[in-house]
Amino acid sequence: MRKDRDKKVYVLDTSALLSLIEDEPGADKVETIMIDAERGRAEVYVAFVSLTEVFYITLRKRDERAALERIGLIRSLAVKIQESSYELNVLAGKLKASHRISLSDAYIGALCQYLHAILVHKDPEFEQLSGSITQVRLPYKPN
Repeated sequence: MRKDRDKKVYVLDTSALLSLIEDEPGADKVETIMIDAERGRAEVYVAFVSLTEVFYITLRKRDERAALERIGLIRSLAVKIQESSYELNVLAGKLKASHRISLSDAYIGALCQYLHAILVHKDPEFEQLSGSITQVRLPYKPN
């Protein structure tokens, strides 16, 4: 669990990372959060599974070189990459069992619960977790 309760703590969903990287609507909000993290005013976490998602999404759209560059870019940001743990696996399992969400989103939601963090995303799937997770919703992509 986090130690510094004075700082805002955020978890960036894969969609927030891609918004920043691809300069989509909402990128300005993610950039502001990242500036706060660089200045020590916030902590920002990224779940390991989001790195996997950014990699495969980019690999499908472009190529492996671009995918690896994006992973390198994310790792260079003022973010903490959160790996799996027993506690997070149990929390993610509970979320997955009680909501119709992907396993990746269950893990990201569990990380938010574990850290008492604010989720930054543009994924309508997270709407069902609005009662248990504080969220910053970026503009959703039109269908």
